[in-house]
Amino acid sequence: MDTYAVIGNPIAHSLSPRIHGLFAEQTGESLQYRALLSPADEFAERVAAFRQAGGRGLNVTLPFKEQAWAYINHSSARADRARAANLIRFDADGRVFGDSTDGVGLVRDLHANGMQLRGRRVLLVGAGGAVRSVLGNVLDEQPAAVTIINRTPARARQLLKLFPEARDILRAQGFDEPADGPYNLVINGAAAGLAGQPLPLPSGILAVDSCCYDIVYGKAAQAFLSWAADNGAARLSDGLGMLVEQAAESFYLWRGIRPETQPVINALR
Repeated sequence: MDTYAVIGNPIAHSLSPRIHGLFAEQTGESLQYRALLSPADEFAERVAAFRQAGGRGLNVTLPFKEQAWAYINHSSARADRARAANLIRFDADGRVFGDSTDGVGLVRDLHANGMQLRGRRVLLVGAGGAVRSVLGNVLDEQPAAVTIINRTPARARQLLKLFPEARDILRAQGFDEPADGPYNLVINGAAAGLAGQPLPLPSGILAVDSCCYDIVYGKAAQAFLSWAADNGAARLSDGLGMLVEQAAESFYLWRGIRPETQPVINALR
């Protein structure tokens, strides 16, 4: 039976084993999927041991996505743009292939929730790995403008260098700078919610038809979504659907079969 895993630190909270178990039941695929904890300084060693034991592929979560991109020897354009990988596939010919499925997962779930990017003004909150992993896919949807806002403006501006082709619509700023709103869509990818910290977002930045989306799900998304509701957002969503959609893309890259996502999202809700 083929074996897969999600590797990260921490990892006990991960829903990925359940998600892929539901995908396997739905598609009739025979596989095992487990959670793999790695010390912060042993990522490469744990991946190599998993592969040596016959593992077929890994999902990669915090804090190892950039290390995963450095580890692989073949990569997708999506992974190269993000300089991060959340999927590793061990091929029979010795290739260690890596991809970044977070961005496609985000876009698919945004569409499923009636949140469009094309022609819209978008605010991305945060400048860490989560935003880096989805920024390319957001730009591919041809928004009218994208602003990255972060506590440290210099870090947000570093992301601009990765996408010079988008210089006409992409800008970066700090929380203390005047907001370039109003925004039709605000996507929160900052780590503050995970730590239970409020985000110093200014009021009055949401357009009348605005949508607000948090990349994380559950309690970690509550602070941002409460701010969005208090500021008149027309539509809200956490990132549970994104998690399932990116997992479905991983499943497809491993198994060649694309599972249905909505039944799994419903089961997890």
